[in-house]
Amino acid sequence: MGIIKAGNKSVESLKGLHLYHFGFSNCAMRVRIALEEKGLEWQSHLVDIMKGEQLTKEYIGINPNAVVPTLVDNGVVIIDSADIIDYLDKEYSAGSLRPGSQENEQQMYDWVYLARDNHLSIKTYMYANVGLLEKMKRTPEAMEEYRKNQTFDSALLEFHERFNSNEGFSKEDLHKATTVIDDCFAQMNERLKDHDWLAGDNFSLADIAWIPQLVILKVAKYPFENYPHLVKWKNAVIERPSFKQGVLAWLPEMGS
Repeated sequence: MGIIKAGNKSVESLKGLHLYHFGFSNCAMRVRIALEEKGLEWQSHLVDIMKGEQLTKEYIGINPNAVVPTLVDNGVVIIDSADIIDYLDKEYSAGSLRPGSQENEQQMYDWVYLARDNHLSIKTYMYANVGLLEKMKRTPEAMEEYRKNQTFDSALLEFHERFNSNEGFSKEDLHKATTVIDDCFAQMNERLKDHDWLAGDNFSLADIAWIPQLVILKVAKYPFENYPHLVKWKNAVIERPSFKQGVLAWLPEMGS
């Protein structure tokens, strides 16, 4: 997905790095961690998804998926957090966040894409288990407007159709989502049994792609105690300055 041509032309004049984000969005956390790890200066544009600000025509003109985050780099618009963190690491070479060997780099991408490809399972688990997210249900009028404007990601549209329906998510939906998440964390736990990081010998985009999932799933009381090696890895990551500045510093807004 990566770089797109935004319908909202106002962003083309922006100078420097601009991030449209929300504090508790796991996808936005990835980008903020990457920005901090690379020591890049950026300007914040908060989009309150609890109030539906991502659904405005102005914002959908920047990100046609009507989600956060969106990065604008001197007028260039990049969407999808996996593509954004990869873009940042390639475009700004200082403080590389990828392994040195081609084999380990491919392993890094495998972990990053696994996180991206299973994001709807995590959203389903969260929306089904965190009562606060019920506030995000849309009125029939808002859903009709969303259908008109969000024509970019059919899977995401289907997710919101299910969430906003009278039936909501079924037990089968939740079971499938939980099975996917359990499998991902079992794979990670196995990898981390004999390694400090998910790809290669150093902290990389692979670790950045996954740590925010643990942050948000903790709110849903996911049983991380079943994965001791994963917990050890998590404890190492959360001690990094980039986690404190890119994640913890933005969490208080969730309670507002």
